[in-house]
Amino acid sequence: MSSTSILSAADILLREADELLDKGDVVQASEKYYKAAEEAIKLMVKELNLKEILEKVREEGYWSLGILHDAVLQISQKLGDEKVVELWKSAVVILTANLTKDILAVEAEKVRELVELSDKVVDLKLD
Repeated sequence: MSSTSILSAADILLREADELLDKGDVVQASEKYYKAAEEAIKLMVKELNLKEILEKVREEGYWSLGILHDAVLQISQKLGDEKVVELWKSAVVILTANLTKDILAVEAEKVRELVELSDKVVDLKLD
């Protein structure tokens, strides 16, 4: 029996970012890579049922960078994996720095790892 994978919003954004990077559009690619990382974090928060984070989002009405940072720390603790923090740092670098195409490509691989981790946590497969 084969399984079918479902693409998350993060997966779709990652593909779009890759296409933009291939075309040389570093600014738009950077925005998409960051958004992919953000969506991966949101998905893991929901899947891991991090109630404190979800409550903060309800109170503030949006996912602030502070809430996302808190979410990353809690995800890291819940999964017992400090790498989540390191991967998220790459997303923040992508968002805040003016990177060359080559450096963006390196940082984008870390975002890809974060999205893959999110997919694994959520287990987006149908049997």
